[in-house]
Amino acid sequence: MHLSSEGIVLRDYCRDEDRILTILTRKYGLITAFANKANRPRSPLTGSTELLCHSNFEIFRNRDRCVIDRAECLHSFFGLRASVEDLALACWFAQLMGELAFGVAEADEYINLILAALYNLEQKRRSYDLLKPAYELRLLTFSGFMPDLVACAECAGDGAGGMNFSTEGSLVCSQCLLPGAAGVYALTPGVLAAMRHAVYSEPRRVFSFSLSDDGLRLLCEISEAFLLRQMEKTFTALEFYRSLV
Repeated sequence: MHLSSEGIVLRDYCRDEDRILTILTRKYGLITAFANKANRPRSPLTGSTELLCHSNFEIFRNRDRCVIDRAECLHSFFGLRASVEDLALACWFAQLMGELAFGVAEADEYINLILAALYNLEQKRRSYDLLKPAYELRLLTFSGFMPDLVACAECAGDGAGGMNFSTEGSLVCSQCLLPGAAGVYALTPGVLAAMRHAVYSEPRRVFSFSLSDDGLRLLCEISEAFLLRQMEKTFTALEFYRSLV
């Protein structure tokens, strides 16, 4: 059976002259495929099957084994390799996508999100502290972990006296907040607006917002704490990125 789809390489593992790839494809979701002889310098697959490559793939599937017949690179995101911090954040985007897109049959919105994040990162259009939390919150939303950011979960109020976010995934106004509650962050109006934008905005506008430096730092802290609470695991790519930044 032959499969043809646009996709992006989220993980590559080299084995002698071959590569084993995890590819997020637009039509078929996540696929593990072999790129035979792709590590040879003159292989036609070399430049189109590297980590983060956005390519058109022709794949032959025989039962549970997939082999790449041909791949045409659309964009390599080679510019991200000029900075270890850029590459580390891009690898975190890829690792998280591989975790949360598992089992997705059609991946249009997932592909569009990671491509937008990588283009913004490569072209320096947005800061790390904006791209990272917006990407995390939107991807969690796609994957069934959408936080409730409409109103206080306890009284349905608008939090006129102050609003807080619980890493359980909901808002709690200052009047309803229990003393000593764990995993709760006090929100500024700007940070709450940014979270709502990342979760609820049109797909093409996910990264189109502004916030002060202090607000972005708080947004990063909240997004990461929420993600780790929901996923209940650690991630090597995230730990490496944090060690740099």
